[in-house]
Formats: sequence, structure tokens, C-alpha cells
Amino acid sequence: MAKRKQKREKLDVPTSQYRDAEGNLLTLRGSLKPGARREYADILAGGLEREDAWQRATELLFERLAVAWTISGLEITRQKELLGRYRMASGEERRFVRDALREHAAEHFPELQAP
Repeated sequence: MAKRKQKREKLDVPTSQYRDAEGNLLTLRGSLKPGARREYADILAGGLEREDAWQRATELLFERLAVAWTISGLEITRQKELLGRYRMASGEERRFVRDALREHAAEHFPELQAP
């Protein structure tokens, strides 16, 4: 007798959108799993230099929360592409992402130390 694969229902997770001065749009997920919250806190408290920990923690939040990023009319939705684009972002784009993550974390995850 073959085992039946049970389909997992995909839950609709609320999202929030943040727009920069050029009209680019960042969409962030409104939920963060407990394991990701622990990993984030561990990075900030871990043995990395302060600047390295801050950068890695911000990247982790972006990686876990980013659903889509529309830049100059081009929407990016694949996780690898989102992370790659973030890593190539200009200083101004990173500032926008960091500000959006701070605002988003304050609203949805107030227990987290802001990036």
C-alpha cells in the first residue's frame, strides 16, 4: 500500500509594502518563525564584530521577510534573486531596506532588537 502524500495548505500570510523616494516597492511578510527569531537574536549576541553582526542580522531579516522587491518597474520574487539583489544594492537602497525592516519589525515583531 502506497503512502499518500498529504498536501499542506499554504497559509496566507499578511504582507506590508514600503515605497522609497523613487517609487520602488518592497513587500515584507508579516510573520517570522520562532527559529528565525532565535537565529536573529543569536547573530546579534554572538561572537561577530558589531558591524558584521549588524550586517548579517539585517540580511537574515531581509532573507526571511522579503516577498517581493520592485525596482525600476522590475519585480523580483524569487528568494535567491531577492537576496542577490540585496547584496548588490547601493548604499541608498540598503538604507531604504534597513529603514523598512526597522519600521516593519517595530510593528510586527516589537520584541526584536531593530536592525
